[in-house]
Amino acid sequence: MSVSAPPEEVLDVLRRQDPEVADVLSGEARRQAETLQLIAAENFTSPAVLAALGSPLANKYAEGYPGARYHGGCEYADAAERIAVERATALFGADHANLQPHSGSSAVLAAYAALLRPGDTVLAMGLEHGGHLTHGSPANFSGRWFDFVPYGVDPETGLIDYEQVAALARHHRPTAIVCGSISYPRHPDYALFRAVADEVGAYLVADAAHPIGLVAGGAAPNPVPYADVVCATTHKVLRGPRGGMVLCTAELAERIDRAVFPFTQGGAQMHTIAAKAVALGEASTPAFTAYAHRVVEHARVLAAALAAEGFALTTGGTDTHLITADPAPLGVDGRTARARLSAAGMVLDTCALPHGDGRGIRLGTAAVTTQGMGAPEMARIAALFTSALRGEPEETARVRAEVRELTRSFPPYGR
Repeated sequence: MSVSAPPEEVLDVLRRQDPEVADVLSGEARRQAETLQLIAAENFTSPAVLAALGSPLANKYAEGYPGARYHGGCEYADAAERIAVERATALFGADHANLQPHSGSSAVLAAYAALLRPGDTVLAMGLEHGGHLTHGSPANFSGRWFDFVPYGVDPETGLIDYEQVAALARHHRPTAIVCGSISYPRHPDYALFRAVADEVGAYLVADAAHPIGLVAGGAAPNPVPYADVVCATTHKVLRGPRGGMVLCTAELAERIDRAVFPFTQGGAQMHTIAAKAVALGEASTPAFTAYAHRVVEHARVLAAALAAEGFALTTGGTDTHLITADPAPLGVDGRTARARLSAAGMVLDTCALPHGDGRGIRLGTAAVTTQGMGAPEMARIAALFTSALRGEPEETARVRAEVRELTRSFPPYGR
């Protein structure tokens, strides 16, 4: 499903005012249009979302919440935020939603601020197994302020070791348990996490930054009925603006709101909140439901095609939009693979490989599905991967030309 209205139109005013910056943005538009966007955390927003991001609400200061702002003239800012909150709670079945977090990390910070005190113990997926920076990295606020205990995946299956989760929870009695990952391609068992959290008296925080768009489209299980707090992003599969969101129970609503503002953030970005409202409205449609299911279908097709080409898939496949794989059987490590694929016009990430010393690759199908690509294109992409990884200049040039041909047939924004 390709979206319409080229973003080039948005740049016309800027070209006249500031051609230097306009050239940068034009270059980025070309890069996105002429290469395959396979980063699992990225997507193409609709023209309506882009319009909201460039709206007059970008001028408005609106510290506080609807009906209780620290600035005057907020009647339309209030209306935009109320629409966003109403759409989020209806879409995900949550008691309460806060759309003000500036990012997914900001959303997680707010959840911790609402539930924890410095020094509290938190159980979360280990970083080398797919945990996020906010799940205890020593370079992040989470690892500096809280005592994180990591759980991991089974070395044979690559699946979460739920027996280990339960054992660690009983031993450490954490204040909170975090379920969620940046590179785990299967669905967490939210009911089991809830049972473990209840057993040890812990809060359950679901970091659903990656799957929340699939949840919106009914293509992934919903963590809201199980978690005390759900943290998410509004981009990725959800296809909205870059930003964060917190969903929670009614009992925690006031604590979450206070944790976002005034504790961790100042004024809300009202143009972004309006854009989030637009994206949530789009995600409530049958068209988006169909899209979310296609994203998963395409990921499974691409994963199977990559396995046939010789890649070693973690967990043996995927249930979501993302794929993690080890290219070592093809004679390269993750970083080399990323560089060679990038040179051939295919953009993706590396990721940690559990129980290994090297890095693998992480990719997703959200953006290429938005462009209208289907199962045949997924198989074609897998074949292009193998050709590009040979690293031969002539082959790289041939693959780059084929990628451009493919993207011309599926422009991210309609002609």
